[in-house]
Amino acid sequence: MMQLGQRGFDHVETWVFDLDNTLYPHHVNLWQQVDVRIRDFVADWLKVTPEDAFKIQKDYYKRYGTTMRGMMTEHGVSADDYLAYVHAIDHSPLEPNPAMGEAIARLPGRKLILTNGSVAHAGKVLERLGIGHHFEAVFDIVAAELEPKPAAQTYHRFLTLHGVDPAKAAMFEDLARNLAVPHQLGMTTVLVVPDGSQQVVREDWELEGRDAAHVDHVTDDLTGFLAKLEVR
Repeated sequence: MMQLGQRGFDHVETWVFDLDNTLYPHHVNLWQQVDVRIRDFVADWLKVTPEDAFKIQKDYYKRYGTTMRGMMTEHGVSADDYLAYVHAIDHSPLEPNPAMGEAIARLPGRKLILTNGSVAHAGKVLERLGIGHHFEAVFDIVAAELEPKPAAQTYHRFLTLHGVDPAKAAMFEDLARNLAVPHQLGMTTVLVVPDGSQQVVREDWELEGRDAAHVDHVTDDLTGFLAKLEVR
């Protein structure tokens, strides 16, 4: 339900989607696999226990936007090595989602993906979901010059590279903090939250922000939300 002052979608010409936990349900917990491999990478690189690695991982994630950025900044880790290791996961839990594909297809204008992951990972996710052909391009952490969301310069790089007018764009994300800059730039923002009936593996802070001023809309069913949009 839209409240007074929130932005709508009639003017939207470009639809921008996050990837992980946005284009597939949180409860699939695909990201949990990545989470474990990040912990293992940190533990092996720093020669610490898995418990200490987990604390470091989450601290860097919160402070730097991604654990990778923290490991690069604090310990000189190679982005290529990190990305190759942490994204070597089993994508089979993902199932084709033709209903989402149809909902995305009927949106007027361009569709783009803006992710803190890699193009390779995004390609595998989109292939499993069967929706990759609906998207014009994937802007990943490498295109962002290794500066993850929510860094303002990352959104500016994305908008410039793809010639997107933020005043005529919408952004779909599962982390409220990643919608602050898009909203400030003029984008309509949608927070995709977990289905309340399903168990998810998330940090408390990751689930916050539903009532934030920079969140125009909230949904726990992206496919249903898109299908119901009244767009021209």
